[in-house]
Amino acid sequence: MAEKKTSAPAKGQAKAAKSGEGGGFMQKLQPDEALAAVIGSEPQPRTEVTKRIWDYIKQNNLQDPKDKRTIKADAKLKKVFDGKDAVSMFEMTKLVNAHLKK
Repeated sequence: MAEKKTSAPAKGQAKAAKSGEGGGFMQKLQPDEALAAVIGSEPQPRTEVTKRIWDYIKQNNLQDPKDKRTIKADAKLKKVFDGKDAVSMFEMTKLVNAHLKK
């Protein structure tokens, strides 16, 4: 019978595991003041940031009913969206990332 080889974790994964923080999407990032008004001020992984933004959008009925890919900005989101009244969900990701720090 052939013996299964286990591969060693990639360098970044091993370092992240030792430090207790995930890398990539699981790395906790600090939202700035504008984003914190929407999702909370505690550091969070990108996956949680995205989830909380979508929760906020749905709770406040901010998706354009005719084009679900368009997000309408209320006063809080307008600060995150660089003053724009509406953005596409794809543009939203880029704009939100600008409000996150390591």
